[in-house]
Amino acid sequence: MNKPLFNDFQEVSAKQWKQKIQFDLKGADYNDTLIWNTEEAIAVKPFYHADDFKALPEVTNTRATQWKICQSIFVSNTELSNLKAIDAITRGAESIKFIVPSDTIAIDALLKDIDLNTIPIHFELQFLSENFINKLLDFAPKSITVHTDIIENLVRSGNWFINLKDDFQKFERIVKNTKSFRVDTSSYQNAGASIVQQLAYSLAHANEYLNHLDHVVANEIKQSLNVSFNLSIGSNYFFEIAKLRALRLLWQTLASAYNLNTDCNILATPSKRNKTLYDYNTNMLRTTTECMSAILGGADTICNLPYDAFYHKDNEFGERIARNQLLILKHESYFNTVNNPSDGSYYIESLTLQLADKALKLFKDIEANGGFLKQLKAGTIQRKIKESALKEQQDFNNGELILLGTNKHPNPDDKMKGELELYPFVKTKPRKTLIEPIIEHRLSEPLEQERLKKEE
Repeated sequence: MNKPLFNDFQEVSAKQWKQKIQFDLKGADYNDTLIWNTEEAIAVKPFYHADDFKALPEVTNTRATQWKICQSIFVSNTELSNLKAIDAITRGAESIKFIVPSDTIAIDALLKDIDLNTIPIHFELQFLSENFINKLLDFAPKSITVHTDIIENLVRSGNWFINLKDDFQKFERIVKNTKSFRVDTSSYQNAGASIVQQLAYSLAHANEYLNHLDHVVANEIKQSLNVSFNLSIGSNYFFEIAKLRALRLLWQTLASAYNLNTDCNILATPSKRNKTLYDYNTNMLRTTTECMSAILGGADTICNLPYDAFYHKDNEFGERIARNQLLILKHESYFNTVNNPSDGSYYIESLTLQLADKALKLFKDIEANGGFLKQLKAGTIQRKIKESALKEQQDFNNGELILLGTNKHPNPDDKMKGELELYPFVKTKPRKTLIEPIIEHRLSEPLEQERLKKEE
């Protein structure tokens, strides 16, 4: 064709579309009928148009063709974990995340027969040890990523590994050796924080590290520093896509201020918050759409959550189904064939900019009031998350937020008492802590506890 097709059609402005919609409403109010407001104070419109933007958004540099299927493995037995990793790779996993509880494991035995040239390995350590990390780097420096996040341990447990001074000194030396660090923000989402809070707290969390490293790390390390974010992805499909995109925008802004590498790596996992004990098969549907959001939002690595992860011990069936969901998305649904798939969607572009703007304002407020650690110590962050979680819990209890099979269309014949291999509810263990820990909890827990009591 010598002439572009769309030149044959007259452009229609946003104003003309709105006038047509208003006419079709036959007197009903446009705003009251078609615009709804979210918990993030974003007004969602019935349509979006290029006229909504002063300038069209730039093309992003995320690569949906390159996302990795990751298998998460808790290392309780070194040899068995190694065999499980090899089996997962054989069955389609492209990356492995080892969750390591102790520095006594034999690294060579854990990584035996794994092709480290083609399989990226993530190590999530539940302890702080420079010596162990140095051994990892000596073994395979290019293919291993060590997830170091001392603030995440404080957030989750209420305490430092040792104390603030020693933790930061060890963190500093680890960063100099690995030229990387991780910011794990999954606890905020799983505890009930809003999307704006998740983004702002992620940025403030990262900024605590950057403030410290700015004075002690050489410029050449700063410019090559690799920063990764671990995120939990909820079920608000388009908003979660926009959340990942907004995080990249926010990180670019923050990293530029420190003259750092403005790229970041995102590892995404489905949320635990909306998963249910009863009618548990619906968890597979939830994790599928959440993984879709992660892919379309530009995650680099995705670890799916088995549908039964919170009430069954690790098992081959649950892990295989979780992995197969990602394999289907990648190889049968073609979620790896188009780069930047969300670019050009006026709705998602608008959500991205609004979420980023609101999160940046909240981040600036946190910094103006002493920073993230100070607000954690004062309990401000915890209180704000609790307020958001309480509102969401009330919506669930009132039936405004629906979890199918739990507070809508429950199956009264479901019996779960005999299925529980793990305790599926929040565990409380009184102990002395420096700050109030941020506790993850599922929305359906109170309802499920009542149903379990009534089971014969």
